[in-house]
Amino acid sequence: MELSYLFLYFVLILLILAGGICLFKLRHNHKSIGDQENLPPGSLGWPFIGETIEFLKAENFVYDRMKQHSPDIFKTKILGEETAVICGPNGNKFLFSNYDNIFTAFRPHSMQKLFRSYNNHAATPVNITRDAEVQVTRAPGFLKPEALVGYVGKMDSITQQQMRIYWEGKDEVKAFSLAKTLTLTLACNFFMGTEDPEHVARVNRSFYDITLGMHSIPANFPGTKFYKASKAAAAVRKELRAVIGEKKAAIASGEQTVDILSHMIVATDGSGKHMPEAEIADKIMGLLVAGYSTVATAMTFFVKYVGERPDIYHKVLAEQREIGASKKPGELLDWNDMQKMKYSWNVICEAMRLTPPLQGTFREALTDFTYAGYTIPKGWKVYWTVSTTNKNPKYFPDPEKFDPSRHDETNSFPAYTFVPFGGGPRMCPGKEYARLVILTFVHNLVKRFKWEMVLPKERIIGDMMPIPEKGLPIRLYHH
Repeated sequence: MELSYLFLYFVLILLILAGGICLFKLRHNHKSIGDQENLPPGSLGWPFIGETIEFLKAENFVYDRMKQHSPDIFKTKILGEETAVICGPNGNKFLFSNYDNIFTAFRPHSMQKLFRSYNNHAATPVNITRDAEVQVTRAPGFLKPEALVGYVGKMDSITQQQMRIYWEGKDEVKAFSLAKTLTLTLACNFFMGTEDPEHVARVNRSFYDITLGMHSIPANFPGTKFYKASKAAAAVRKELRAVIGEKKAAIASGEQTVDILSHMIVATDGSGKHMPEAEIADKIMGLLVAGYSTVATAMTFFVKYVGERPDIYHKVLAEQREIGASKKPGELLDWNDMQKMKYSWNVICEAMRLTPPLQGTFREALTDFTYAGYTIPKGWKVYWTVSTTNKNPKYFPDPEKFDPSRHDETNSFPAYTFVPFGGGPRMCPGKEYARLVILTFVHNLVKRFKWEMVLPKERIIGDMMPIPEKGLPIRLYHH
């Protein structure tokens, strides 16, 4: 068990042994929150920690409570916050439709501490919200399809280079590790305009610890996930400040730059002030994490599921070979090629249905609201999870079967039952970027290799983000 959990149990035992008035008051106050009129069913768990340990460790935390309390909504306390978990397609629709008037984005305290900046005049943390990062990418339209059209060839070129360096000539590789290296290389190029392998390598070494610590108890002492993540975040910030310095010098020399980092450097607020370097570094770190972890995870589970199904592999290969045959020697992929990869995208969607790259996200209630007959108080957090519908046989018959045909245009499933990128006005702004990155990877992988699983029964670990325990080792067979 992680040291932070042991520490929390130890503190709890001391409190119980101390007994008396202090603990009685803590329990009484905790109970009074849970007894407010018309709250959803559920439990707030222990004082202080609530049900955090179960949330982070129990594979079926949400499913079990849906069965126990309600399939629509239940209350809990996780990561230090009283939280309502809204479930099912109706819950998805409600959350997506009411973002601006009822909800705002919320990051758990662990993420707030990792993705924070300091102003220039005091050592006061400034929380870099997810909305602030999204605004950076939305405003100049970097992630819109029309802006991405011209980037497909660059994606293909970088992916081919990565395949030559890390995949070709190898008999066995760890797919998760190489997917992370590729996605981070692409993200560094797209967001920062850099391909410097030394920068990428130094950032890559730290990102895994950051992603593990994003949804953890923020206990900052040696041995905990959060402690490792804090050290890793500091190392990434240092590296990003160096990149920012290089980018500023390039801009000053008149070099033409069109990446998001350059936009952030030259942009000014209403008073003509530029964004502080520390804030730029933290926003870029958040964007890199968003363009790295979930994309690499989706790639990895494509490799896993297709490696287990030779019939599906051959269908993907046939589609990609047909696209390759239409290209001149050395010609890179383009936007039109991506639109032809319909079956490959169906396979990717089915992989995301069975193993969502991210289990869920948090919102904060801006006002009291009522849902499914229950009232959620202002300030409570709302947890949205993509997977409350993904394996429901009501929507996906034989839900454990890997069946890409579910996603054919001729088939359909009810609205709001498959939402890997969210929905509504706050749908993931990087959806199209992620689609292009993953399809480019698929094209280059299947054209070069066939593969099989080294560990067919490899365990999947992780809480919010699924991770193959041994990195998904695969045996490669070159075409």
